[in-house]
Amino acid sequence: MFSVIVKLFLTMIISAIITPFVVKLAYILGAVDKPNARRVNIKPMPTMGGLAIFIAFNFATFALLREQFPTHELFSVFLAECIIVLTGIIDDIRELSPKAKLAGIFAASLVIYFLAGIRMNEVTLPIIGSFELGWWSLPITIIWIIAITNAVNLIDGLDGLATGVSIIALFTMGVMAYFFLNLTNVYVAIWIFALVFALVGFLPHNFHPASIFLGDTGSLFIGFMMAVFSLKGLKNVTFVTLLMPVVIMGVPITDTVYAILRRLLNKKPIMQADKHHLHHRLMQLGLSHRQTVLVIYGLSLVFAFISLLYPLSTLWGSILLTVGVLIGLELFIESIGLLGDNRQPLLRAIQKFIKRLEKKN
Repeated sequence: MFSVIVKLFLTMIISAIITPFVVKLAYILGAVDKPNARRVNIKPMPTMGGLAIFIAFNFATFALLREQFPTHELFSVFLAECIIVLTGIIDDIRELSPKAKLAGIFAASLVIYFLAGIRMNEVTLPIIGSFELGWWSLPITIIWIIAITNAVNLIDGLDGLATGVSIIALFTMGVMAYFFLNLTNVYVAIWIFALVFALVGFLPHNFHPASIFLGDTGSLFIGFMMAVFSLKGLKNVTFVTLLMPVVIMGVPITDTVYAILRRLLNKKPIMQADKHHLHHRLMQLGLSHRQTVLVIYGLSLVFAFISLLYPLSTLWGSILLTVGVLIGLELFIESIGLLGDNRQPLLRAIQKFIKRLEKKN
């Protein structure tokens, strides 16, 4: 394990070293993010930073740590990664339509399902018991990958935000894979940590004030790998194993779910971009760029610590924990007005309840 740890730190150093070269390449290829009404940056910024993470990560898995991974799975996942990264590079240079981007994620998901054999097969639920997913396995697996990939893509709106949140989520996922999920081989945890260290090496270049953005090359790649890694622990789905990755990735998932709800309530297309995401709302409340990022890091850490309680809890304990998380999350979301200042049903219900108590007293 000492040798593995050394190689992981080497992965971090490689990522940090090659990122400046990717900055130059981004300018050459025209992968530059120009300021507009939806952007936070006030000057043109090189994007496509995910290419540095992709190179460092795969150098680690194919060279430094090659003996740790099964050949067929490693090469199959690599093929899917290439599809995702190519989709991201084209989008960073020429800006693909949402449908074209979705097609790229869908194609990579099919490789994961059919070639790599990473999928959801069986579900075990309280009272109902266990049952095979059968032909439902394919659509559920594809939807899972697309949803998680897009969730990370949507939260990539500030310097270092998606990178830092992903580091926290993936590190937690790696800890769970090693200690709690009873996977037959520790290579999954090592695989996850290789991506974590590649991200850590990239973060200094990406943190505010950033010298390069992740771009869709990075956010799609990171989200896709998070989805694939989470599926390694979801082959046989139980109530707890399903909740753990959802809670771990709580920040990007929450932002995505409420973005969809907000657009539906405002009768706008689901795919239409806006400036009302979690990071936008925090900045509108007066937080600086860096403060907003650090607050969301803190929120991610809260989700990470909560997720670690699930393997230690009983079934009913997990249910109560989930209810508590949902209530606390709803209160936070309403307090910052993520759905809108006039949409605060739980807060208003609590206020009415308190007023009734005061009248009785």
